Amino acid sequence: MRHAKDTCKLNRTASHRRCMFANMLKSLITHGRITTTVEKAKQLRRYADRMVTLAKRNTLSSRRMAIAKMMVRFNPLTEKEKRAAREGDTSAYNDDRTVIGTLFDKLGTRFAERNGGYTRIIKSKRRVGDNAQSCVIEYLPE
Repeated sequence: MRHAKDTCKLNRTASHRRCMFANMLKSLITHGRITTTVEKAKQLRRYADRMVTLAKRNTLSSRRMAIAKMMVRFNPLTEKEKRAAREGDTSAYNDDRTVIGTLFDKLGTRFAERNGGYTRIIKSKRRVGDNAQSCVIEYLPE
């Protein structure tokens, strides 16, 4: 029996699920909305709301927890890129570096007065290949 087991497995191994949700979460934070299936969106909502809660705290430990949960990898910069980054040119950063800044600078301040419920799921048409119910998950536009 599966009593008190709230994890939806989605026919994936644990490591595949962790990586899939980390990638989906990074895309959601970067773009503000993504299209996926309803089951994945319902599970992703749990992680997305927790990330905003961490961003509202805005402490060093909350940044480290967000980096660990989203599996953010920082590419090493050359000396020339480091100098340019100190002067304000962040074009050498990969998307993983910018996603933490977006989360803590934009989303954390946008939802500072809100007490939960930062995302919404809007159902759309069924997918052509396997007839799965697709939807759009997005952060609220507050």
